[in-house]
Amino acid sequence: MQFDPSLILLYLAPMFLAFIAWEWWYLQKHTSNRAQAQDNTQNGIQDSAQYSISDTASNAALALMHEVGKTIAAVVVISVYGWFFDYRMFDIPTNIFTIALLFLLQDFCYYWFHRTSHVVRWMWASHVVHHSSEKLNLSTAFRQSMMYPVSGMWVFWLPLIALGFSPDSVITVVLINLAYQFFVHTQVVDKIGPLESILNTPSHHRVHHAKNPRYIDKNFAGVLIIWDKIFGTFEPEDPAEPCIYGIPKQIRSHNPILLTFHEWKQMFTDMREKHGWKAKIRELFGRPY
Repeated sequence: MQFDPSLILLYLAPMFLAFIAWEWWYLQKHTSNRAQAQDNTQNGIQDSAQYSISDTASNAALALMHEVGKTIAAVVVISVYGWFFDYRMFDIPTNIFTIALLFLLQDFCYYWFHRTSHVVRWMWASHVVHHSSEKLNLSTAFRQSMMYPVSGMWVFWLPLIALGFSPDSVITVVLINLAYQFFVHTQVVDKIGPLESILNTPSHHRVHHAKNPRYIDKNFAGVLIIWDKIFGTFEPEDPAEPCIYGIPKQIRSHNPILLTFHEWKQMFTDMREKHGWKAKIRELFGRPY
């Protein structure tokens, strides 16, 4: 049976589900102890970490819709990748050094994809789904949009293929990067010592999901936090200012259809109401909030 790199996340799904079950159990076990401590900061974080049936079911439905959208788009995207690979600049062999280089370059590209998804409304229309919950736990990693192919996530990997990395290699590294990010969507892991200076960690990613003014548009890292430190978007988690999760224009719904399309609908409504093509274009590609 031939290995299909596009199915990596599905292959890993049982492990993801096992960790979600563990986190749920851990939170249930420690809820009473933390409540008895009567620490407002701890209890606030605990409340937003807790699983609810509606939120978790919404995350699961969005994950399934995301897989459907990705599968439908794969035919076109893989064809485009193949065309770019036919005109590649170099023939890059596959070995430990080129894999390491690909990992580094892909993580760099991911940083710019992620950062762009927060500053360009067309891309935010998809990415907003991932940030729309007021909770943060491992199941939040499943909260994805089926519209990523439309907003253009796949475009950010084209330079890697044009360089000469094979489409299969690029797809594999992208999905491994995303698999790693599953584990940073948690509140039960505190800071992890010296690795905080190199890796994207749960602490760093909690900041990214927060809507506190000082935390907005920070910590776009995939695996390596170094890009945020180089490009000025790093913000450490401050225990004195607990993270408040959600989005600036909060939508309070668990309907996966509404969550997927609400920003697209609002974006096009705002565009129609503007006069002049420059104003209309700004609604599509200007800052989203």
